[in-house]
Formats: sequence, structure tokens, C-alpha cells
Amino acid sequence: MRITVIGSGTMGNGIAQVFAQYGHQVELCDISQQALLRAMSTITKNLDRMVSKGTIDENTKTSALSNINTHTDIAPSVAQADLVIEAATENLELKLELFQSMDRYAPPAAILATNTSSISITQIAGATSRPEQVIGMHFMNPVPIMKLVEVIRGYSTTDEVCSQIMQLSKDIGKIPVEVNDYPGFVANRILMPMINESIYSLYEGVAGVKEIDTVMMLGMAHPMGPLALADFIGLDVCLAIMQVLHDGFGNPKYAPCPLLVKMVNAGKLGRKTKEGFYNYNVEGKNFPVSKQFS
Repeated sequence: MRITVIGSGTMGNGIAQVFAQYGHQVELCDISQQALLRAMSTITKNLDRMVSKGTIDENTKTSALSNINTHTDIAPSVAQADLVIEAATENLELKLELFQSMDRYAPPAAILATNTSSISITQIAGATSRPEQVIGMHFMNPVPIMKLVEVIRGYSTTDEVCSQIMQLSKDIGKIPVEVNDYPGFVANRILMPMINESIYSLYEGVAGVKEIDTVMMLGMAHPMGPLALADFIGLDVCLAIMQVLHDGFGNPKYAPCPLLVKMVNAGKLGRKTKEGFYNYNVEGKNFPVSKQFS
């Protein structure tokens, strides 16, 4: 199957890697050549790590890399695609613009998918002339490791398209779960309010960063505390999803914590900026930020 991935960031390069490992021809598209070079470097490092661990062999690595072509122009990247997966920034206007282009240049039979973590599939599909062929494929980060794919049906998505994407997800070693198109779907409708409540607990002085994360790891068997997880996801992404939930449901329980808003406005976004609830400026180590968060 011929796959195009639009966006070569963390999610996009992970999606491209997985499809390429399973023998699919992948066209990876981004507006920046520099971003594409970074993406290919990341994919190569990930594959090298898998070779060193014995997860794959050198031939699989070489084959996977040869299966990926890069583009800075969307038209040729989607011209022969059977499936186009958009993995750009979680911004509605950008996604609508991309889907208009995907619809214009992709073959009429191509399925158009989005990796959005919260934005309405139905609304995105409305930007195209083929809403019945638009679907959500919400991969989890890091894509090469995490098994889950949320397969989200828009209002017009056909049974045939949904079945194809469910089977394709299984074919690349993932476990797909079919869900319907409501704000946050399942994963983020449950996860993000928990993270937001954890931030409220810090904001209101209930406990410190390390203490909140320790309670959730040791008491609830979470592999990572919610504040460390928020840093990993990106506080700007967490805020964007909470705003989608708040706007979509109109329920005050989804209102983003003021501390989350403040930190995003200050540019403290977590790992990507080396500081969030933890400080990541020391290589290989992280420490709770020693300041008052309220």
C-alpha cells in the first residue's frame, strides 16, 4: 500500500517509520527540508537502537529506510497515495487547509486520515469533497513502541473505510480500537482531565510535583506520573486538547487550570523547551522545578 504522511515531527516520523518497517512505500512530506533531515535522522537512530536490541536485523533497517521518500511539496507526495495521514500541529485551521490540499491532489479513491488527538473528524472531513473517505488514526507517542491506534469514525465515514483502516492497523502490528467522533475521543477525554486535575492539585498547594507523580505511580500503578507525562506530551498540546474539550462540551469541568495556561504563555512547555513541571537541562536527569507554581 502506498502511504503518504504529512508532517515529519515526532508523530509523523514515527508513523512513517512503522509503515516503512512493514514494507509499505512511504512518502514523507513537510514544508521544511531541515525538518525532513531531522526526521530521517530520528528514524535512523530509532532503527539503529532496534538493531542493537535485536528487535530487527540490519536488512530490515536498510529496507525500511529505502521505503521512505521525502518531499517539500504536497502535490507530488500524495499523487499516487492509497492512504494519506496528516500528522501536523494540533491546529484546526492548519488541518482544514491541509485536507483541502490532500483532497485536491490525492487520487479519488484515496483514504484521507488525520492523527489528530482531539479535533472533530467530521469538521475536518467537511473541508473535503469525500467526507465518507475521511477517518481518524490517532497513534500514541512514541509511535514505534505504543500499540494502540484510536480509529475514529466521522459522521460520514463508511463501514468499508473503517474496516480497511482497522485491518491496516493490525497489519502494522498495532491494536486498533474503533470509537466515535466526540471531543477528545476516548483516550484524551479521560487522560487530559486527569492531567488537568493533577495541575490543579499543584496549583492549589495540595502537594508538590514529585509527590503528585509518586502518588499516581505507586498508588495507581501508572508508569509515569501525570505531570511528567504532561511534560512529555507538551503543555501546549495539553492546553489545546483541554480547550477542545471545554469548547466541545461547554462544561466547566473541562476548563484548563490557570497554571497550565500561565506556563504555556511563559513558553515552559515541558521536554521540548527543557522546562515544564520538571527541569530537563541536565542531560539524562530531570528535577522538579524549584519554584512556587500557584
